Amino acid sequence: MTKRTPLAIDELGRQSEPAVLILTSLASGSKHGYALAKDIKSFAGVDLGPGTLYGAITRLEERGLIAPTPSEERRQPYVITPSGRAALESAVRDMRALADEGTRRLRLRTLNQQPQSRPIVTGVAP
Repeated sequence: MTKRTPLAIDELGRQSEPAVLILTSLASGSKHGYALAKDIKSFAGVDLGPGTLYGAITRLEERGLIAPTPSEERRQPYVITPSGRAALESAVRDMRALADEGTRRLRLRTLNQQPQSRPIVTGVAP
């Protein structure tokens, strides 16, 4: 298992944290708050309330992980910055390592694995 990096833990938190969800959404392109909330609901099934969403946006912007973009509209779109992309990449690697370890420990089959056949034991009464 890889060692967790301080950036992923300190900056983003757990996978269900609003910061991770917002950065994941912005990784596919610029969005304003309402579009972020709809996208996050569609890919993660999480409803972020306005206070949670805009509080997280403010913190991400203060840390330089997202940035506002010029807009003629009333809504303010945001983009992920290079620092935000690096933080998200680190968090995703950490989540992958944790998921892989959980998969191994639970002995779950992954999509690319074939079902394990049971060994045939002869000479044993059922």
